[in-house]
Amino acid sequence: MSYKQIKWMILLIPTITVGLWEYIRHQFLMPYLSMDAGNWLTPVIVYFVSVTLLSRLFRMLEGARAALEQERASKTALEARDQLARELHDGISQSLFLLSVKTDKAGRSLAGTRHEQDIRDIQKTVHEVNTYVRQAIAQLRYVPSPAADPEAIALQSQVESIVSDTVPDAHITWHLTEVSFSAKEQVELLACIREALLNVRKHAQATQVRVHAEGSASRWSVHIQDNGVGIQGDPLQLKDRYGLRITKERAEQMGWELKLDSAPGNTQMIIGKGQN
Repeated sequence: MSYKQIKWMILLIPTITVGLWEYIRHQFLMPYLSMDAGNWLTPVIVYFVSVTLLSRLFRMLEGARAALEQERASKTALEARDQLARELHDGISQSLFLLSVKTDKAGRSLAGTRHEQDIRDIQKTVHEVNTYVRQAIAQLRYVPSPAADPEAIALQSQVESIVSDTVPDAHITWHLTEVSFSAKEQVELLACIREALLNVRKHAQATQVRVHAEGSASRWSVHIQDNGVGIQGDPLQLKDRYGLRITKERAEQMGWELKLDSAPGNTQMIIGKGQN
């Protein structure tokens, strides 16, 4: 029942009740009911109708009004989040990209000098800040799902959004619906998955990418696997792979394990807990 219909029913029911009572009273009850008794019964009948039927309609009206206010507040919040995401993307994100280009140019020009390590540290910091900004933009643009299990569905939906933005052809199998992550754990896990997928897109030259998650609250894992060219040497020690080292640091700070096995045709990053 709509908000407008509830209001009209609240207005009409007392009027119809009194009119119907007066009609019955004068047409059928006059020989049996005195005028004074009928006058006393009229407010009593209206009171009982108000207590039984109108009180329920008032609760429905309050519920409808609360729902409208919540919808209005949610719309305002989403518009503010979208505006903030646009400002981050058009301002800070673009500036960080320009800064990364300049630091890369400076790193090439200062290679072999005593300032090379300083430039690498600056590049690492820029890359880390850029990762945080991308994550913030993704979180701001994400619209929570009002499902029965909102936390699990929200995490899966955000992973699907990340895959859509990075490697749209990737295949996802997600079976972590019974695992409860805190807000910080969700942010860190999503950042790790995003970094892994970005590396696949930039470097792997893969034709097949798979994101697979399974486990329970005490033992779970997320696998990001591709059939690309692989990485020569220890990927966590390469000079230009700041993102992988930052991802490993993220996992260690959260008490998780991160494994990276790379070979031509089969490269796999595993993020998990309780795997040993």
